[in-house]
Amino acid sequence: MSLEPAALPHHRFLRGQPWFGTLSDDSKAALLERSLTLAGRKGEVMLAAGAPVQGWYAVLSGLVKLQSTSSEGRVSAFLGVPDGEWFGEGSVLKTEARRYDVIALRETVLLCLPRTEFDKLLADCLPFNHFLVAHLNRRLGQAMTIIEAGRLRSPGQRVALYLSRVFWQGRRRLVLSQEELGHLAGLSRQTVNRALKSMEQRGLVSLEFGRVAMLDEQALAAYATRPSGAPDQPSATAGQDL
Repeated sequence: MSLEPAALPHHRFLRGQPWFGTLSDDSKAALLERSLTLAGRKGEVMLAAGAPVQGWYAVLSGLVKLQSTSSEGRVSAFLGVPDGEWFGEGSVLKTEARRYDVIALRETVLLCLPRTEFDKLLADCLPFNHFLVAHLNRRLGQAMTIIEAGRLRSPGQRVALYLSRVFWQGRRRLVLSQEELGHLAGLSRQTVNRALKSMEQRGLVSLEFGRVAMLDEQALAAYATRPSGAPDQPSATAGQDL
């Protein structure tokens, strides 16, 4: 694992944030100079539970899962974060140690916005605060979906939920392996495979090697949240040529 000053591609990511353009030239320069990158291999713990929180993180490339371990040793992965998204805002807003492991599901590079810079933006930049509140609201919606999925939904519905826009905003075609999807949904690869095949037959998704395409987002969402025992509603795309 390597830690080094952020290079030009990571600068471009920061410059693309909606709040960055509102900063003074000095603040922009300081932010670009002090941001760091962290690279990890598949399966590597990139940020460990119990470690001090250094800052706010974004996935520049790759995919990570946020995973916690109970006192009995039970492991629960509760969120996947793809490239282009921030995570860990709850941790950086507090002074306690990190409560979960961040594990790379593939080759991954993270951007770290150091705590000192995060605190300055929080204190001085209103657009940053607006962005953070919207982000926190989305994370809250995801948390509620995860709780509901674990208590009320079948394994197939859990897979459908983890393919929905709740977790993959603005993406119709996901580059996800069945193994990765299983990690995120807390299900075996065999269970995920059966669920995906069933959804493919219903015309909800199409499957390629390492890729899932959502064919009918509305029908997929309805399938994921339908009451237990309710009859299937055929998708508008079922039976159509892909």
